[in-house]
Amino acid sequence: MNTLAALRAGKLAGIKRLELACGLTAFPDEIFELADSLEVLNLSGNALSDLPSDLPRLHKLRVIFCSDNRFAHVPEVLGQCANLEMIGFKANQIVHLSPQALPPKLRWLILTDNRLQALPARIGSCTGLQKLMLSGNQLSALPQEMAACANLELLRIAANRFTQLPAWLPGLPRLAWLAYAGNPFSDASEREAMERHAIASVAWGALDLQHTLGEGASGIIYRAHRTTEHGVHPVAVKMFKGALTSDGLPRSEKAACIAAGAHPNLIPVQGRINAHPHGTRGLVMSLIDTSFVNLAGPPSLESCTRDIYPAATRFTLDQVLRIALGIASAAAHMHAQGVMHGDLYAHNILWNAKGECLLGDFGAASFLPTHDEKSRQGLQRIEVRAFGCLLEELLERCDAPDESQTVVDALRIMLQRCMQSENSARPLFNEIGDVLGALSA
Repeated sequence: MNTLAALRAGKLAGIKRLELACGLTAFPDEIFELADSLEVLNLSGNALSDLPSDLPRLHKLRVIFCSDNRFAHVPEVLGQCANLEMIGFKANQIVHLSPQALPPKLRWLILTDNRLQALPARIGSCTGLQKLMLSGNQLSALPQEMAACANLELLRIAANRFTQLPAWLPGLPRLAWLAYAGNPFSDASEREAMERHAIASVAWGALDLQHTLGEGASGIIYRAHRTTEHGVHPVAVKMFKGALTSDGLPRSEKAACIAAGAHPNLIPVQGRINAHPHGTRGLVMSLIDTSFVNLAGPPSLESCTRDIYPAATRFTLDQVLRIALGIASAAAHMHAQGVMHGDLYAHNILWNAKGECLLGDFGAASFLPTHDEKSRQGLQRIEVRAFGCLLEELLERCDAPDESQTVVDALRIMLQRCMQSENSARPLFNEIGDVLGALSA
């Protein structure tokens, strides 16, 4: 984090990234002295309500974050910033997005947790848009013009007021990661999924929380001891924060974890916590062996939608087959239970050197329609494209012997089928699993 004093003293000359969170109520003019170098500007956590009309003087600016401020609108001046690719205005009080606020090179727009009731039709002309995050607003529709957003890959519209999904949504040729739980049209499917899956209750008093294992947007995971009639056992406990995340509602994440049920490639859920003194939601899960690590890191500002792997990462063909088959099998199982993961990414997969893997993080999970098979399959095939991205990344890093070329060729054919721009031409996960199972035999 930088300081305003250092900026004013000229000590930040030449920097590419500036972060200021110091109660700002006005944009500091000294920032313009960085015009020839500044690419990323983070003014989150201040008290700003507007940006200066001459902001385009920052002619190298690619990324701007103004989350947790007091904006009631997205400043129109952003549309004049020729190189601006990423805009983040999460957790303001934004009620209006002007078409003039959309810059020509926009790739990534975050307006989570605001008060938007509509989007401008002009967003459909943002042909480079890849990521659009709108969870926690008051939207009931998306403009028809968005059907032209051919490069859109990730869409978050959870916790809004949609009574139905746009019919054109599955037709977006590159859409792979979709979250829509917490809307009126999906609440019934969420309830039905929960009713089909009874789960044990775990009394808060039976748990002894130890140290933190990890923390995400929706909650904190602890190592804990659980006391049962059979003794004391190590477990993992996820305590939900209760607040909206960029992906959706913790309520829906908890429901999806339970409704997904048991599968060898999902982290087992032992029960839901009850009798917490503050009513905090939580789940008790099996403790995962320390040999499991994240398959990759999340996307960067530059990669936008694709995960980041350590440069030295390589996989054997056997590892690729085991990971791909495990995740395809887990996805097929989830879809059969009426749950779509919504964030099927390598960074949400734990794996070990044997190729064993577990799909986690249900923060973007949604519930498939129960009485509309056409829509159900269209949504499933959106997730198939996400699997195609994963398979592509694995194959790019695969060291396969020459005698295994037939298997590699078969995997590449499956990859091409999963990545087809025509939604209805993609296979479903049951077929993918059958093919991968035969290749693994």
